[in-house]
Amino acid sequence: MVGERQDSVPGVDARKPTEIPAAGWWQILRRAWSEAKADQVPLLSAGVAFFAFLSLFPAVVAAVLTYGLVADPIQIRNQVEDLAAAMPASGRDLLLQQIDAFTSAPRQGLGIGLAIAVVVALWTASGGVGYLLTAVNLAYDAEETRGFVRRKGLALSMTLGAIVFVLLAIALFSLGAAIGAELSAPLRIVLGVVRLLLAIVLITVALAVIYRLGPDRDAPRMRWVSVGAVVATVIWLIASIGFSLYVETFGNYAKTYGSLAAVVVLMLWLWLTAYAVLLGAEINAESEEQTVHDTTKG
Repeated sequence: MVGERQDSVPGVDARKPTEIPAAGWWQILRRAWSEAKADQVPLLSAGVAFFAFLSLFPAVVAAVLTYGLVADPIQIRNQVEDLAAAMPASGRDLLLQQIDAFTSAPRQGLGIGLAIAVVVALWTASGGVGYLLTAVNLAYDAEETRGFVRRKGLALSMTLGAIVFVLLAIALFSLGAAIGAELSAPLRIVLGVVRLLLAIVLITVALAVIYRLGPDRDAPRMRWVSVGAVVATVIWLIASIGFSLYVETFGNYAKTYGSLAAVVVLMLWLWLTAYAVLLGAEINAESEEQTVHDTTKG
């Protein structure tokens, strides 16, 4: 709000996002878009997407091995296919191929190498989360003062939390599928809508946690990070659906990239995902700038 008189700023006295009027949100969106360009969010998103790609398959390994402790890991394939519905088909197929390779391993092999494999997979997967946290920190214009141990600990914790989060989602979706098998066709449609809404809520909550704990600053109240989380989720859903339709209808990646087409499509989808997440962080940062009141828990 540099150069603006406080009494001319809509929502300057807001104590929660819902008290900011429409004119204030228009200012927030304009500043967030300008900040996204100034912070090189497209370039940051490319970096996050690259490291997310490197971390994706180790994370899948950790999830499959952990899931194999309590259930048949082969079941994870069908549930991940449902959860990954927003991904382009070729990218989803690439992910499912890797899951098929992991789940085809002998059960005794999973048990013997579980501890070492999970630790290595978690450490590798946390690299992508660490770069995401760095990008979110930059989006908030926060100075990084945390040491390596603290940053790595946070990245590992959030990686483990994400894996547990996904496994719980898989369990819920499995339960929903079991219940749906006993229902009539109309009720199955209702259950499908409920499962979709639940997935959207879970994604929004996960983003809110990233926005709250990721930046090197006093943690804001959840209501101040929820706005960006909701916006990021909506943008991500629209972008994912649009990109999937484009790839399946107009895309010609197979002719251009050959056997690498699935990798390229997955990388582009990860870039869109990272862009949505970082844009949500910019919106959160600017919404907190709109008010003179303290938005942190302290």
